[in-house]
Amino acid sequence: MSFSVALTQAARDDLEELCRPMIEADTPDRCEQIADKLAEQFSRLAESPERGTLIRELKLLGIKEYREVYLKPHRIIYRVIHGVVYVYCIVDSRQDMQSVLLQRLVR
Repeated sequence: MSFSVALTQAARDDLEELCRPMIEADTPDRCEQIADKLAEQFSRLAESPERGTLIRELKLLGIKEYREVYLKPHRIIYRVIHGVVYVYCIVDSRQDMQSVLLQRLVR
């Protein structure tokens, strides 16, 4: 069974933030490479959304609905609801992830 993948507005904003420095540095090819790798990850999620791991920071709080896959150094945070993979965040794993996740997912 194939799932559909939907990016939330926050995930779309993350993508824009990810590419902005590359575009400003006049390296749009690098942004395109990352976009291609992300599209590949989304395709994999559509085929097998359970392949991602539970998010350690949330699991410690008893929250087990969200999963993640890596596109180093980024973490793609998502949740599967009724056959749709909702991507909530595409964040740099070097950030304070606990704060980011609490702000974005546990409101």
